[in-house]
Amino acid sequence: MSVWNPPRLLDLVGMSLLRDEALAFAPLGDLPTEFFPPLFMEAFHGRHSETLKAMVQAWPFVRLPLGGLMEMPHVGTLQAVLDGLDVLLAQKDCPRRCKLRVLDLRNTGQDFWSTWSGSNVRVSSKQPLAPLEVFIELCLNEGTMDEFFIYLMQWVEKRKASIHLCCKKLKILSMSMENIMKVLSMVQLDCIQEVQVNCTWHLSTLAVFAPLLGQMGNVQRLLLSHIHVSALDEQEQQHVVQITSQFLRLHHLRDLRMESPSFLQGRLDKMLSFSPRCLKTPLENLAITHCLITESDLKHLSQCLNIRQLKGLDLSGVPLTGFSPELLQVLLEKVAATLQELDLNLCGIMDCQLEAILPALSHCSQLRTFSICGNLLSMAIMEKLLRHTDGLPTLILELYPAPRESYSSQRILHPGRLAQLQAELIEIMRNLGSQKQKDKYQNVMKNLGVRQA
Repeated sequence: MSVWNPPRLLDLVGMSLLRDEALAFAPLGDLPTEFFPPLFMEAFHGRHSETLKAMVQAWPFVRLPLGGLMEMPHVGTLQAVLDGLDVLLAQKDCPRRCKLRVLDLRNTGQDFWSTWSGSNVRVSSKQPLAPLEVFIELCLNEGTMDEFFIYLMQWVEKRKASIHLCCKKLKILSMSMENIMKVLSMVQLDCIQEVQVNCTWHLSTLAVFAPLLGQMGNVQRLLLSHIHVSALDEQEQQHVVQITSQFLRLHHLRDLRMESPSFLQGRLDKMLSFSPRCLKTPLENLAITHCLITESDLKHLSQCLNIRQLKGLDLSGVPLTGFSPELLQVLLEKVAATLQELDLNLCGIMDCQLEAILPALSHCSQLRTFSICGNLLSMAIMEKLLRHTDGLPTLILELYPAPRESYSSQRILHPGRLAQLQAELIEIMRNLGSQKQKDKYQNVMKNLGVRQA
């Protein structure tokens, strides 16, 4: 015998409103708060534009996390929501019921929609604050500027006085500087906390972008990749000055990553010339990869006061062959108390340089990952390395190159010889440490010679 489940009051109200959208404008102000999220989802997925427009005007929460519903952005539903906002913006006094001050178009808020219940959502009692905030995710790519994005930008541009367009993360993949500046002219730059430039720029292009970067005073993470320079003539030198002057305005920078910054050689002191007063928080992660630097650059890095609490250091692809062994040693001594990740891949590190840093390395008590692949190191120095890292309590991942003796004079790897050397290192490790460290040793062996020198 089947059990009849009568429709809930919520279902009946929703069906009525969605069936005749003309009814939506009258009763929404009197609906219980718990009716709004499920009814909004029904209207959104059914593309009931008039109901959406009406619900925005009576939305009883401070935030409308619309992005959590948009697996495939649809211009029609966005237009309905924005039309509702236009009605609110045109009113001198906000409707009694409406609390909406933030439209969130980021891919967040799924929990609000999927687990919502009247008992766990707070309705703000604060008075509305102007202007309205619209949060988006900005990934600037000329090839993916769809109708949805263009419509939103045009809507914001006409309402600059009453709309704050905010984004926490800015990613630039491929876009002309003219269009980048046009988009960012509509964004509250001090809202941005992370900037990624994942495209190939000339130094002059970065110099044009730098004043905008300088206005992003709350940036905590900055990634710059493939900044090229043809020759450092007088004009290019001026570009470097323009760029570094804006870097000094990033008072909250914690994570700095520069990949292939060809302009950096001999100028690292200017790029990192943050005084202790300039940076309100010390750097936590620094990556300078795949570029040339000088000994004076490395010396300045070790003297920089703002790296003393560094958790991650990546110098992969930076040739250090011929550098004084003491430079790396001093650098590691400065960060030994806090360092958790160290990457020295493809640095051309020699035995004498590695031996010089072993005492400092053994004092990196917080170190979790260490990678030194792509360096031609002897079996003897690798044995010393394993002995020095044996006592590090938190080290869980070690990536080492195949020993130099496993190669022929023509730099051809001999698998049989490598296997023999691995067996010797395994035996050395068996004689080190406690029983509970065996898993770590096996992990070392799996990664030994994965990336060949």
